[in-house]
Amino acid sequence: MNAFGIFSGGLDSLLSARLLMDQGLTPTLITFTSPFFDPAQARISAAQLGLEPVMVDIYDQLLPLVKNPPHGLGRHLNPCIDCHALMLRLAGELLAAGGEPGFLFSGEVLGQRPMSQNPRALKIVAEESGRRELVLRPLSAKLLSPTEAETRGWVDRERLLGLSGRGRRPQMDLAARYGFTVPPPAGGCLLTDEGYTRRFQWLLQNGPAGSAVDPAWPTARLAEMLKRGRLFVLEPGQWLVVGRHQADNQALGGLARPGDALFHLEGAPGPTVLAPGPEIGSRLRDLGRHLAAAYGDHGEAREVPVRAEIVGGEVRVAPAVVTTTADWERFLLK
Repeated sequence: MNAFGIFSGGLDSLLSARLLMDQGLTPTLITFTSPFFDPAQARISAAQLGLEPVMVDIYDQLLPLVKNPPHGLGRHLNPCIDCHALMLRLAGELLAAGGEPGFLFSGEVLGQRPMSQNPRALKIVAEESGRRELVLRPLSAKLLSPTEAETRGWVDRERLLGLSGRGRRPQMDLAARYGFTVPPPAGGCLLTDEGYTRRFQWLLQNGPAGSAVDPAWPTARLAEMLKRGRLFVLEPGQWLVVGRHQADNQALGGLARPGDALFHLEGAPGPTVLAPGPEIGSRLRDLGRHLAAAYGDHGEAREVPVRAEIVGGEVRVAPAVVTTTADWERFLLK
């Protein structure tokens, strides 16, 4: 019997999968990815089960829900109800594509999140997945109506749980019994993060001509850039990101595409500064050079060489006067 589960790698999804394994099932773990959530923890948690998650990128399907969520947003830009329904719908399509009978499951716990895991929200998510009778929540199953997996005997309802509320002690105790290393607390979606959503909201509203009605704006690459450093804005279409540490710098370098501009200190440690093309104005180039210098590690030097590169094009090394980061805060979107 196939059991296809939404697997974030958090404690609840880890325990839900393990409860089904206790009943002889080998679940298929589906981890949905986008710039808003990182799959790294899912891989770590799945390894504790001896399984490998299936990665599915949903940015293109999720973006319209961020812009126009049928069931509203959370505190920031998080369309949690619509996002969960989307994930279950896509998981159901994968299940159906296999041509074998089975059901869906998730780590949702009744009442754990007041807005998105109350009884009404759980019902909406199941119904809009298109496979309401197939959606099992192993951690709260005894408090919810029986699903097809239970009524048909695919799983034993009595061996599932009846957890509810925001307390985590039962889950922690169960993890200890299984010998699991407890994953970090959930809540890793950047659409719930105030700083990131402020930057992403700006990008939604300040794209190139026509972007306001472009369903594909902004691209996943630009959404990824926003989480890789500080966002500095000159005007719509003229902005850049300054890496905060080595991981940011490496990520920004990997995100660069032909026509983008990259700025680095020449011969000294400092940030990677990335400005997305294709329009790179002279003022933006000046700002990129000065920010590379201001955030760089150059000792007492008053002037430092900065390498400015149009990816796939010209490369110039020119001196930049060293200034303080405070001199450029007026361009920083905090």
